[in-house]
Amino acid sequence: MEEPLVPLVPMSHTAHIRNHRKPRRNASSLAMRAGVAGGVLSTLAVAGASGSANAAEPVTQTLELPTLTADLAAQVAQSADATQQAAANYELQAERDAAAAKAAKQAKADLAEAKKKAEAKKKAAEAARKAAAAQAASRSSERTTLSASASTSTTVSAPASGSVATVIAFLKAQVGDAYVMGGTGPNAWDCSGLVQAAFKQVGVDLPRVSQSQSTAGTPVSLSNLQVGDILYWGAAGSAYHVGVYIGNGQYLDAANPSKGVVIQDLSGYPATGAVRVL
Repeated sequence: MEEPLVPLVPMSHTAHIRNHRKPRRNASSLAMRAGVAGGVLSTLAVAGASGSANAAEPVTQTLELPTLTADLAAQVAQSADATQQAAANYELQAERDAAAAKAAKQAKADLAEAKKKAEAKKKAAEAARKAAAAQAASRSSERTTLSASASTSTTVSAPASGSVATVIAFLKAQVGDAYVMGGTGPNAWDCSGLVQAAFKQVGVDLPRVSQSQSTAGTPVSLSNLQVGDILYWGAAGSAYHVGVYIGNGQYLDAANPSKGVVIQDLSGYPATGAVRVL
């Protein structure tokens, strides 16, 4: 009896490899996958329902956000205004401090300048006081000398050599020098000290004081003056000032502390008399 034939089912060429065989799905695996799928669908359904519920309340959320944004913008604007105001205040304070420092510096400089001027005035006043004292002492000395020499006649010998031109040249060289009571040169003079020094250049020895110089030599009238004549102011023998005639109606003298040694017009301050020693 022949055996029944078993039908042959073709197999894949990789069927003998274990890893390439598809495992059969059992019932428990299928049930698990069905449960998972159901859970996912349930979750999606709940989320959808929640989304629908939330979509029903949009008014509260959309109203709160703009309100918060407006408040924040106002706060930022206020902060910016405060910062700008603070910066302006700092700048104003800095300008005030700089102005105060500048004013203090200027005040200090003004005070120093005022002190300097006050010191200069003080020194000038002291010098004037000393000059006045010296002038008073000199006048007293001149009066004493006049009293002592009043009983004797003063004679002046003619120089062996020299000329009026030499005397005048010396006098003009001293123009601009200071007047100091009792001064005998070389840069400061009183009236009689200058006249004495000028005639000494040509060998004529004159007395030191104006009172004695007004009686030295030969008296001459003011209408007959010659260059080199000695002019005096005050009475002969008690003159208080002397100068030298230089021609053209002018004379040269050590005038006073404010003028010093100058050339002046005789018409502006006419002399009392004159004497001639050359």
